[in-house]
Amino acid sequence: MASTHSAEVLVASNRGPVSYEVREGGALHAKRGGGGLVSGLSAIGPHTDAVWVCAALSDADREAVRRSHGGRRLSADATGGQQVRMLDIDATVFADAYNGVANSVLWFVHHMLYQTPLEPVFDAEFRRQWASYEAYNRAFAEALAEEAAEGAAVVIQDYHLALAPRMLRQLRPDLRIGHFSHTPWAPPDYFRLLPDDIAAKLLGGILGADRAAFLTRRWADAFTDCCHAVLGPGIPSGTRIGVHGLGADADFLRKRAHEPDVAERMTALRAEIGEGRKTIVRVDRTELSKNIVRGLLAYRQLLDDRPEWRERVVHVAFAYPSRQDLAVYRDYTSQVRRVAEEINSRYGTPGWTPVVLHVKDDFARSLAAYRLADVALVNPIRDGMNLVAKEIPVVSDEGCALVLSREAGAFEELGDDALTVNPYDIGGTASALHRALTMPLDERAERTKRLAAAATALPPTQWFLDQLHALDPDQSR
Repeated sequence: MASTHSAEVLVASNRGPVSYEVREGGALHAKRGGGGLVSGLSAIGPHTDAVWVCAALSDADREAVRRSHGGRRLSADATGGQQVRMLDIDATVFADAYNGVANSVLWFVHHMLYQTPLEPVFDAEFRRQWASYEAYNRAFAEALAEEAAEGAAVVIQDYHLALAPRMLRQLRPDLRIGHFSHTPWAPPDYFRLLPDDIAAKLLGGILGADRAAFLTRRWADAFTDCCHAVLGPGIPSGTRIGVHGLGADADFLRKRAHEPDVAERMTALRAEIGEGRKTIVRVDRTELSKNIVRGLLAYRQLLDDRPEWRERVVHVAFAYPSRQDLAVYRDYTSQVRRVAEEINSRYGTPGWTPVVLHVKDDFARSLAAYRLADVALVNPIRDGMNLVAKEIPVVSDEGCALVLSREAGAFEELGDDALTVNPYDIGGTASALHRALTMPLDERAERTKRLAAAATALPPTQWFLDQLHALDPDQSR
């Protein structure tokens, strides 16, 4: 397939740097996103022709594509100058690929979340959805092939697009292709829950890239182990394996955390917490892997085992809804609410609410909680990285003790200065919370300083640029 454009650098991801809403009168309003990819693409300089290929996620996004010239790149005025090619993939195909396969199968496999006596079930319906997943990946590969200049660098993101590198390689063998996984990677025994042919296609798809990269060495090794187990010894395509641990954006966070709206949220939170009380803070989306319910149960155990903490500590828990179009996520969000309400009903007094739970996403309020944290609780069952574990020590006003699951990718970098927990062990987590709450202030300050240094060692812009530079021909020698 010949190129019809001349992009030298391309990024492909399910979600792009802009989303749309239709306002009164049919006007489209663009909302620009942030994050490492956005800042990374900005950092390569205005003279490099760069294009971001993403999917239309809503009816408003699809309308924006229809209004763009020939369904190609969106108006740069609406994207903050970013060149964006948004794909209007058939809504049913998208739903099958995104919810049916990516989020209901691949996410569950890599996070090891199945209740295996009952699930997964790979039946005819799964095969129908898998065909949509292939079509979705093919749409990305074809768009990238059209947009890329000869020898361009293409960085494809995450499990949604595991097949795209191989498909793109077949269309454009001249391109330098990278794939980055933001999730954990399942060990071979769990990965092989997938049908054999599907497991081989997923691995073979990523192996179509020149380089496959991961957030930690643990996930990179698991991928290599799966290749050996499913495809045979060696990495047959010669794909290079890399690791890039995404860090917190310290400059942005510290500046944003001291803006007026954050100060307002701090005042409101202090009123909810009460004077002189310690705070245990967690900020998560209600993804099943985040382990919010066990975190609440550990806090309840703390109040049972250590009654001296009653009325002296508050658990500030922000659990922002995620993937509410899937019933299992709606049920989990309800369970989080129920356990929080039970704790407040059982232990609360007229002047003390043990759990301050918020479920409406509010970034300024999250930063306010970061600044107020005495203890940060990050206890995922399994997590590719977990940026919250890195962000809170960077922003905390007085320093905070970090209670961290050994199953978070961030543990690889932060484990030495965190209080480590087994995420399934309620009693062990309760004990760690007590140790964190009683940690001497000077020790807490020193640990926080080291945590913040480790957390910001590879900021988002550098994380992206390192992936890009690793695709340079000189790097492969």
